[in-house]
Amino acid sequence: MASKKKSETNKKDSQLIIRINGQQRDEFVSLCEELDSSAAREIRKFIKQFLKENGSNGL
Repeated sequence: MASKKKSETNKKDSQLIIRINGQQRDEFVSLCEELDSSAAREIRKFIKQFLKENGSNGL
């Protein structure tokens, strides 16, 4: 039961569209690949940390 609840809370059902400089995007994606990660994973990690540090509740 707990794993079902956890998968529901971690469901990725929304998008965040941002506009950034193309060169920065390419460098970021390249560095993520070098670090065996993905751009999406790193951005999600940033958002979670930002929310934690700035007092967001419920996530």
